[in-house]
Amino acid sequence: MNKFVLLSLTSLWLFQPLKAEVTPRTFTLREVIDLARLQSPDAMKARHSFQSSYWQYRSYKANFLPSVSLTSSPYLTHSENRITLESGKSKFVMQDQMYVDATLTVNQSIPLTGGSLFVKSKLQRADEFSDNTHSYNSTPILIGFSQDLFGYNSLKWSMKTEPLYFEKAKKSYVETMELVASQACNYFFNLADALSDLNTAHKNQANADTLYRFAQGRYNIGTIADNELLQLEINKLQSETDVIQAEANVNYYQQQLRSFLGINDDREIKLVVDSTVPAMQIEEEKVMALTLTNSPDIANLRLNELMSESNVAYRKANNGLKMDVYAQFGLTRTSEDINTSYRDLAQQQYVQVGISIPLLDWGLGRGKVKVAQSQLDLTRVENEQQKNNIEQNVQRLVWQFNLQANMIRIAAKTAETAQRHHEVTQRLYLLGKSTILDLNAAIAGKDSRQKAYIRAIASYWGLYYTLRSMTLHDFESDTPLTDEWLILLNKQ
Repeated sequence: MNKFVLLSLTSLWLFQPLKAEVTPRTFTLREVIDLARLQSPDAMKARHSFQSSYWQYRSYKANFLPSVSLTSSPYLTHSENRITLESGKSKFVMQDQMYVDATLTVNQSIPLTGGSLFVKSKLQRADEFSDNTHSYNSTPILIGFSQDLFGYNSLKWSMKTEPLYFEKAKKSYVETMELVASQACNYFFNLADALSDLNTAHKNQANADTLYRFAQGRYNIGTIADNELLQLEINKLQSETDVIQAEANVNYYQQQLRSFLGINDDREIKLVVDSTVPAMQIEEEKVMALTLTNSPDIANLRLNELMSESNVAYRKANNGLKMDVYAQFGLTRTSEDINTSYRDLAQQQYVQVGISIPLLDWGLGRGKVKVAQSQLDLTRVENEQQKNNIEQNVQRLVWQFNLQANMIRIAAKTAETAQRHHEVTQRLYLLGKSTILDLNAAIAGKDSRQKAYIRAIASYWGLYYTLRSMTLHDFESDTPLTDEWLILLNKQ
């Protein structure tokens, strides 16, 4: 019976499907950044937002081009309607008629004045079914003009604001791509830190297990006290806990990076951390000038001021005299035959002037102007304060970045020294020339210095891409980044 069970278990093991070994995905920092810019949800939202702004700008440009439209409103009626006779009296008669028309219109806006010019061509046909007659009315050409003389010129203000909106959208897109790169650095080094902690935890666990077994031998021969053996046992148990916590952290940060990059598979992620960084020193004056020229925040400040100025102009235009002028001139003819309706044309003119003068509004209009002017003054003060904040932030970031390469060098040297100190302390402890307190301090120092080294590299790249997002400039190649939006448009 036992042989039968053993044979069955062996058969099941031999014929079970072999589980394919899953190859981990390995990334460098540059590969993570490139992938984040390509398919991360934040990058995709930035692209859709920019495309929306682009088509909005295209729509704005179309406002200044001639528009052509064809309209028609035909109708058919069979009902009793009231008509006015030649004597002036009214009478209800049964009407059985059809009306068909077509109007072709070309309209051109005038941005300088805010008015518009139009040219129309119109043809109408009326059929009276009661007496089987019909007639045509043609207007081959009708030229017109409409103008608000003292009103708010929305076209003129849109010529100032819409190009700035689009300029801001271009800069914001490039800025977002650099902020995505900065976020990618953060997620990359969070996982790199966790992987380093896991590697350290495994080494510490192996060392703690070796030291504990060694201490048990020394304890058995009476060369160490109970408390020292217990402390080493605590260290061993703590190292096991550290491994479990480190594995949990690695799993968490791997999942976080997958989510940020838009990766759907669950393959293990390995990272290659390059300890070398470009030895750059960035000039503060250059960064300041690039920021004040390229930063979307600066463009937004100017846009806010323009919108406030536009609001003041709107309130002033609605507070005083209003006058509208509408004029049209054309040729027309009515005939029972469509061909003759285009002969011997008669002139038609139409001029309309509308005037509105506020006589008494109890200061309502003047109050609205004052509120708009006050809002404009407030916007200018806030803009100046925000500009100063931006300049101070630039100074701080440049100062930190220029120090960071040296900080990495010091952190690397410190981590290397802490590692050697730990190794020396551990050997001395095994020789009985060092205490357990010295050993624990060396372990803690080694681990903290390794973490500080990785975080120093992370800070360098985080600062670098933050400066790129503010200036829209690649300092490694000394080239602008503002052409990236053109690459996106060319892909449409």
